[in-house]
Amino acid sequence: MFLPVTREDMIDREIDQLDFILISGDAYIDHPSFGIAIISRVLEAHGYTVGIIAQPDMNNDADFTRLGEPRLGFLISGGNIDSMVNHYYVSKKRRRKDQYSPGGKMGLRPDYATVKYGIKVRELYPHANIIIGGIEASLRRFAHYDYWSNSVKKSILIDSKADLLIYGMSELSVVEVADALDSGLDIRDIIFIKGTVFKAKEEAYIPHDAIELPSYDDILADKKTYAKSFMMKYHELDPKTAKPLVERYRYHTIVQNPPNRPLTQFEMDNIYSFDYMRSVHPMYDTLGEVPAIREVKFSIISNRGCYGGCSFCALTYHQGRIIQSRSKDSIVDEAKTITAMPDFKGYIHDVGGPTANFYDRACKRQAKDSVCVDRQCLSDKPCTELTVSHENYLDILRELRQLKNIKKVFVRSGIRYDMVMYDNNDDFFKELVKHHVSGQLKVAPEHISDRVLEKMNKPKRELYDRFVKRFYEYNDDFNKNQFLVPYLMSSHPGSTLDDAIELACYVRDLGYYPEQVQDFYPTPGTLSTCMYYTELDPRTMESIYVPKTKKDKAMQRALIQYRNPKNYHLVKEALIKAGRQDLIGFDKHCLIRPH
Repeated sequence: MFLPVTREDMIDREIDQLDFILISGDAYIDHPSFGIAIISRVLEAHGYTVGIIAQPDMNNDADFTRLGEPRLGFLISGGNIDSMVNHYYVSKKRRRKDQYSPGGKMGLRPDYATVKYGIKVRELYPHANIIIGGIEASLRRFAHYDYWSNSVKKSILIDSKADLLIYGMSELSVVEVADALDSGLDIRDIIFIKGTVFKAKEEAYIPHDAIELPSYDDILADKKTYAKSFMMKYHELDPKTAKPLVERYRYHTIVQNPPNRPLTQFEMDNIYSFDYMRSVHPMYDTLGEVPAIREVKFSIISNRGCYGGCSFCALTYHQGRIIQSRSKDSIVDEAKTITAMPDFKGYIHDVGGPTANFYDRACKRQAKDSVCVDRQCLSDKPCTELTVSHENYLDILRELRQLKNIKKVFVRSGIRYDMVMYDNNDDFFKELVKHHVSGQLKVAPEHISDRVLEKMNKPKRELYDRFVKRFYEYNDDFNKNQFLVPYLMSSHPGSTLDDAIELACYVRDLGYYPEQVQDFYPTPGTLSTCMYYTELDPRTMESIYVPKTKKDKAMQRALIQYRNPKNYHLVKEALIKAGRQDLIGFDKHCLIRPH
């Protein structure tokens, strides 16, 4: 049964007043791939009643008041992804479709949804408790560079007028907050729960061991100070060793408590065992399908967290580096549930997580719920303590392949090819190629210039070249006609025009024409976004080149897609500017011909 979305639903369940009302920027989908579904079911499992207000109309107060005022508080989330990323391309042009709305309709949530929803609820219910969470809140929990306004915004906790912010994967924290409120504690006195950010109403509320960050005024005034502040936050993400962080504003002081501990395997299994409807709420039946359900409806989440450490990825800041995995039995049970669904056609679309082949924790230190602050698990070379094995993940895939009514089990959430290459046992690579590729395998070299890869915290090109060679060798061995689809990124901080030309020549030699290329997108919470804004590498404080103008970004993108006739003049201009007229001509090594 879906959770209440109307007064009639509350009456049917004999609920006079809900404990919590969860407001979401996404359509209501009760599936464990969506954070709203998980949080609401977790609270329900702990005895709390929860109602859902999905995509309320900002111009209609009745949308916000239809379930009344909750006993304990409003929970607000912008949705599964940041509302600004959801709305805009990196060019800042408006997207045409919202994958998380019925019929793909755009405009059913506001820009900066968490902030707008919080302000509206505060206006309608001045004394209600307001708690914000989800990825939009999590990545904006401190002062942050906002690409869309080209400004440094305050903590979203302040701008949204909320009382409390829960960051990261918040199942543990949200229950602790609920229990504290249920006990009668004032929300302003809930200052002790890990994984939360609160406003300190007086100095006595600031923990004695807290680290003082540069103030908001200080980071506004100086980009070097902003970069230093970012790294101070970046180094306090370990659940075992992190200290509270304090950031001061003129009229507010916010305090971040250390991250909450990772979930145990038992807890993970329990969360994914709830009786999800695994579908979109029927109130949308006449409005069209919510596109986001297509790929995940028959997919299984096996793990969360990522120790890959890509500079442009927010996973480190949101989910953390410690891998949390479900048991094989739990995953197999979910697969059996999927096979019993009436519209299941025999294909499990994915078994994975942020990184599919990060099923086990990285090392003995991670096994103790802790990570290294001063080094990465993977970058140019793997850490000497890294445990490289695909044995447990492969065991799960093998068992799923044997289940009745399953024709194919695909791995589509992406793999770290470097982890595959570091594994001395080729069984996973071989079986991946033989059984789990749906025609195309998506991998993310991102770039091939070692200078750019260093800024991305990715391995050098040579390793990817060896991966490609071995992939196609295994294709031949198994008589498969499958292809690699490499994700390539243009205009990442540190990428010069020479680097972009090097990537274009690589594409030429590969014989592959990328129809889609991702321009670097400066989203909150990433190291690369800090580089973009400050034009500094915050790890070393060295100045770096950042392509920022429309012309520079357009030329780097056009070079990767040099075969497109529409890009001819941009490519020619870029080659001349870089002094690479040798790539204009009729020889096979040339990118374009003279006009």
